[in-house]
Amino acid sequence: MSLFNFRFITATLTFIILISQVFCDVFEGVTLITDRLIDEDGIGHVTLINNEEDIVNEWVTDCKAASIAYLQQDSTLIYPCYHENLHRFPVGGRIVKYSWDNTILWDYLIPEELGIPHHDIEVLPNGNILVIIIESRTYQEAIDHGRVDIDVNGSFALDYIIELEPYGASEAYVVWEWHFWDHLVQDINPNLENFSVISDNPQLLNINLDSSDGLNDWNHLNSIHYNKELDQIVISARKQNEFYIIDHSTSLEESASHSGGIYGKGGDFLYRWGNVSNYDKIDYGQFELNSQHSVNWINEDCPNSGNLILFNNKNDTYHLKSAIIELEPVISDDGVYGYDEQFGFLPLTYSWIYEMDSYSNVQSGAFRLPNGNTLYTVTDESKIFEIDTNGNSVWEYEADTARAIKYSMNYLNESQLGDINADDSVDVLDVVMLVSYILSGDTSELDGADINNDGDVNVLDIVALVSIILGN
Repeated sequence: MSLFNFRFITATLTFIILISQVFCDVFEGVTLITDRLIDEDGIGHVTLINNEEDIVNEWVTDCKAASIAYLQQDSTLIYPCYHENLHRFPVGGRIVKYSWDNTILWDYLIPEELGIPHHDIEVLPNGNILVIIIESRTYQEAIDHGRVDIDVNGSFALDYIIELEPYGASEAYVVWEWHFWDHLVQDINPNLENFSVISDNPQLLNINLDSSDGLNDWNHLNSIHYNKELDQIVISARKQNEFYIIDHSTSLEESASHSGGIYGKGGDFLYRWGNVSNYDKIDYGQFELNSQHSVNWINEDCPNSGNLILFNNKNDTYHLKSAIIELEPVISDDGVYGYDEQFGFLPLTYSWIYEMDSYSNVQSGAFRLPNGNTLYTVTDESKIFEIDTNGNSVWEYEADTARAIKYSMNYLNESQLGDINADDSVDVLDVVMLVSYILSGDTSELDGADINNDGDVNVLDIVALVSIILGN
C-alpha cells in the first residue's frame, strides 16, 4: 500500500468518525416495516430501510399481515398473516418463514380446531414460536366456572397461548400451552372450586370483569414478548387495561396448575400492572393503563435494560393523546415481584413517560434503542418516530404499519454484514480492506462489501461499515 493510499485511508476514517459523532442523535440501524394492507392484486410488502430511507431489503407476500413480521439474526423473516377464511380483527391463521431473498422456507396453516390465532407472535431463541389464540367456552362452561352475566345463547371467548415447534416445510408440533381459563377466580358462587376473595388472589383473573366488547373477545391480547434471562412471558390485555407476566419454564401440566416451574407458581400470574381495581386493590389515584399495546422488556444492550416499556393508546381520552410508558418492576434476587397488600404490585407508578401530541386508538408500539432513543409507531396516523432521551424527534417516517422495529447495524450475522476479510470479526481491518479495494477500482470479488445494499460499492459503504463497528 502506498503512502498516499495510507494517508487517504487515515483521513477517510477520521472524517467518517467525526461525521458519525455529529449525527449520533439518530440510532444507526435498519427499520423493519410491515405493511398493514395488501394491494388490489393481493400483494403485501415487508421492507427494511436505513436511516436515509433507502431500501436494504424487501419481502413480497401473498397474504395480509396479522400483526408485524420479525427479522431473525440469520436473516430469515417470520411473518404472521391472515388465513383466507378468517376475516375478524387482526387475526392470523398462517405463519410464513422467508429467506433473505424472499424464498418461502416454511409455510404453516394453524389448524382451525386450535381456535382463532390473532395479533402478535413471539419467536423464541430456539426457533419455536409463541402464538396468541382465542378459545370459546360454552354458556354452561362459563356458568360452571362462575361467570354470571352471560347470555344463554352466547359463549365466552378468551385467550390462550401455544408454543409451536416448526418442522418440515409446513408442519409444527404444539409443545406448550397456557390458558387464562385455568387461572380464573370468582367470589359469587361458594360452591364452585375457584371461589375465593378476589383481593387475596392477585395471581388470578376475576372471571366477572367487564369487557368493552362483551364476552366474544374478553381479553383481546394484542402483544406477547419473551425474556430469555428470566424465562418469562409478558402479555398485554387491551380489554382488562393491564398486562401479565407468566412463567414459561413450566411443564404443560404445571402451566395449567398453581404450582411448579422455577418460580413455584405454575401458570398463575407472577406479576400484573395497569389497573389495580381488577383485583380489588385500593386505587389511590396512581397511573392506570388504557387500551395499551406492545408491552416489551427493554433489551439487555439498551439503557434501563430489564424495565418494561409500552404504548398507552388512550393516555388522555379527553384530548385524544397517547403516551409511551416505562416502568421498573421491583423484583428480588429469587425472582419474586414486589407487592403491597393495599395497593398491589409495585411500582405504584411509572418511572418515565413521554406524552405525545399524537393519538392512535389501535395497535402502535414503542421500543427502546441501544443509544437510549425510543422508536415508536402511531398506527392511526401512519407515522413512525424516533425520539431522543429529551423527547426530541430525530427521525420520522410515514408508513401504514401496526408498529415498526429498528435493529442494530450489526444485528445480522457478522459474516453477512461487514466481515470483509472473513476473520469472523468486524473491525478497522475490514475498513482498511474495503477502502483499499475501492481505491483499486475492483470490488467484483469482494463478498459482503455492499453494506448498504444499494447495488454499488463506494464510500457510502465505508460509512455504513464504520457505523457497524461503532455500534459494537
